[in-house]
Amino acid sequence: MATHPELPTWPEGRSDGFRRSEITALIGHGDGCWERASRDVLRWCVKTRSGFTVDDQRTTTPGETLEITARVAGVTIREPVQVVAVVDTPSRVGFSYRTLPGHPVSGEEAFIVHRDGDAVFLTIRSLTAPAGRQPWRALYPLLRVAQVVARRRYLRALR
Repeated sequence: MATHPELPTWPEGRSDGFRRSEITALIGHGDGCWERASRDVLRWCVKTRSGFTVDDQRTTTPGETLEITARVAGVTIREPVQVVAVVDTPSRVGFSYRTLPGHPVSGEEAFIVHRDGDAVFLTIRSLTAPAGRQPWRALYPLLRVAQVVARRRYLRALR
């Protein structure tokens, strides 16, 4: 649980060769926004509304393994993952998942919806390193660019 979705502040720690990223965006205001976003984040809507397919969109459960699929230029890319942690409190809801062998990168990512007064935010935390296998290892520089694009989509997904 290196991305610590349960914590309001992500503690600095050893990254052991992983690139660390944390971004936050305001997604709306009020109880209606909070209820919708906190429900949707736990059902993978950040991914599905960003162009990915998730093979099981039920509410996330720690230990659950599933496959995320992306289609890029007619090529299907399969991303096996495992849910590491789920947080569900009155002011913070989200989860983190780690990549499994066969994923294009190695690491962990968290999607967290949280409140500050009336404001509702989405925070995305990630730790990323090259995958251990080819061809993904060689394609890592291109995958980093794809991650930046995907993160922009993620931040808009729950608005």
